[in-house]
Amino acid sequence: MMTLRQLSKKPSSIPSITAWYLADIGEAKGMQNLFIKQSPHVLKALREHALIESAVSSNRIEGVEIEKSRIGTVIFGKPHLRDRNEEEVRGYREALNLIHENGKDIKLSEKTIRDFHRMISGEIWDAGKYKDKDSNIIQKYQDGRERIRFKTISPKETPQYMKELVKLGNESIKEEWVHPLISAIAFNLDFLCIHPFRDGNGRVSRLLLLLQSYYLDIIVGRYVSFERLIEDNKERYYETLEESSKNWHSGKHDPWPYINFILYIVKSAYKEFQDRFEKTATAKGAKTGIIIKSIQSYKGPFTVSDIERLCSGVSRDMIKKVFTDLKKKGDIKPLGRGPGAQWVKKG
Repeated sequence: MMTLRQLSKKPSSIPSITAWYLADIGEAKGMQNLFIKQSPHVLKALREHALIESAVSSNRIEGVEIEKSRIGTVIFGKPHLRDRNEEEVRGYREALNLIHENGKDIKLSEKTIRDFHRMISGEIWDAGKYKDKDSNIIQKYQDGRERIRFKTISPKETPQYMKELVKLGNESIKEEWVHPLISAIAFNLDFLCIHPFRDGNGRVSRLLLLLQSYYLDIIVGRYVSFERLIEDNKERYYETLEESSKNWHSGKHDPWPYINFILYIVKSAYKEFQDRFEKTATAKGAKTGIIIKSIQSYKGPFTVSDIERLCSGVSRDMIKKVFTDLKKKGDIKPLGRGPGAQWVKKG
């Protein structure tokens, strides 16, 4: 909660790269609903693909793997599970389902955090329980050397720290100390630094990131796996986590490397969502529907350029064609002439 303590002072400025990421994510979020209302069969395929990638990647980051031939069966079927690895992958899938189905209705609480840990831990004795022994983060080298990369909170202090973390996490959103997405990522960083469980902290942190993104109506994680994107950038993930955890105990750490990394992941998810949707949406009229939804989103006058900005990946010629068709139907009418002419919806 040292990061959230920093943010509770309501910093007057944020790094410029952070502001750029937030602007890009905000624009992508604006397009989100336009895509989601199109081609349900496309979204269903993306959801299933993301579910597999999330369950497999988040566990694989922590060294938990299952046979490739068993992935589909473990995630979507109800087979007898062979070992603890399969239990943990299945449990992660169940946690994902819970978040995707209930989203904003799941409270950010210690109970929720413990429940997530219980679900992803399989049949182990301390599932859902805070650690009872020190669990420092150790880096191991190929030559056998080891070093303590980060000294986590002691078992004795963990309950106190977790209580404060949840309290500050909820207050930061309610009181808007900073942009709520920054607050969510700060919570994530503090959780990883506290390291409340003996094992499984990384996986729980990624579930919490997905959950808190739902609070902010950032639901792209339903269609593109945050976990797989983090795994694809695993080295940078660990680098920024180490950078931002230095001096965390004294509250003099720099949280922005990790915050910016996660913002990059969210932005990348939106970019991939749009790319995958456009490649998969082969149904006739898919792009036409996107243009029409963009027009419907305007309450006042709009131009071809306004709609073009909302319909990234759709050609200007196609947008003009849809305008012409809608004009013939009497759905829209121009207020002037020329490329910059404004249009309005009729009726």
